[in-house]
Amino acid sequence: MKNNKEIHVNHLWSDRKQEGLKDFILLHSKKQSDERKLRNELLSIQFQIEDYITSNNYNTKLKILDFIKMYLKTLNVTQKKLADLFEMKDSNLHKYLIGERKLNANIVLKLSSFSHTTPEHWLRVQVKNELIEISKERENTGKYQKYDYRNLLVAAEG
Repeated sequence: MKNNKEIHVNHLWSDRKQEGLKDFILLHSKKQSDERKLRNELLSIQFQIEDYITSNNYNTKLKILDFIKMYLKTLNVTQKKLADLFEMKDSNLHKYLIGERKLNANIVLKLSSFSHTTPEHWLRVQVKNELIEISKERENTGKYQKYDYRNLLVAAEG
């Protein structure tokens, strides 16, 4: 019978080797230019968006605003300045970012240009959030029974 033990990093690397690797990574990170660090942070946000839209986890709902806040924090920019850049009122932009209004092509293309991501990323976040709402609402299927087409047929026969 085979022994199928999972291999962990501490089986291969001593604490001293792990600390050495950590120190090496931190030293290398400090040598990076500010521009490179910024690009890394922006890429990290893009990966978080991709992870969110591809995940099968329907328990956590992240709004577009959550991702935009990450960008704004990284870039040290306010939402008001972003609204100015987008040539719109802050309150109007906020309604799109929280999901009160559906994204349209104009907003999606602005978000895409701002974040250097594809427009599809932002649309997929919106769709993922709608699917989360549907999965939550499915628990209340009883209240939707009245919309069954068979109810129309029964009413037509009567």
